[in-house]
Amino acid sequence: MSCRSAVREGRSVVPVPMGARLTVFAAILLLLAIPAGAVAAEAEKPPPSPVVQWEEGTRFAEPGMIAPDFTVLDVEGHPFRLSEEVSRKPVLLLFWSVFCDPCRSEMEALQKAHDKYAGRDLTVAAVAVDGDSLRNTIGGFARQEGYAFKVLVDELDATGMWKVADAYGIAVTPTLLLLEKGGKVLLRKGGKTREDELEKAVSSLLKK
Repeated sequence: MSCRSAVREGRSVVPVPMGARLTVFAAILLLLAIPAGAVAAEAEKPPPSPVVQWEEGTRFAEPGMIAPDFTVLDVEGHPFRLSEEVSRKPVLLLFWSVFCDPCRSEMEALQKAHDKYAGRDLTVAAVAVDGDSLRNTIGGFARQEGYAFKVLVDELDATGMWKVADAYGIAVTPTLLLLEKGGKVLLRKGGKTREDELEKAVSSLLKK
């Protein structure tokens, strides 16, 4: 029975029996007897913490984290495994696309870093996020521009996820990462990275 004075059933209104009215009246008196402080304390309770869920753009390779391992092929068809590289030396890693104009200047900066530091225990690599179907196009572009560092091609896994870009939470290109020996992320930068900023980060790392 509802605590309303009447219960609607179709179009007729049926009066509530006297006994039910007395029960409702007693319940109201009981509620009025509850101290106001108890109600206030209940209202002051903090809401439960929200559940954090993954969404597009979530990043899994922030500074201080260990970069996820991966194995993909370069444009020549040779396998590149990150864990093998970072076990020997630091790695400078760029995510880029052949359709991304800002990526071209980042690739030039990567080439300069390769020319300056490749002989000083630094691996330089760029991961193209354009897919295996464009491998020949990516390779042709890399040869045309004269890139001497490793140019890798990301590919889809059995679930339709990008093997590398999704594992790293890449939301924009270019995205640059500098990994210490052992795989810890020292620097992550989305968008254009200033050459002096990159130079300072790499030179400081190699002096350790």
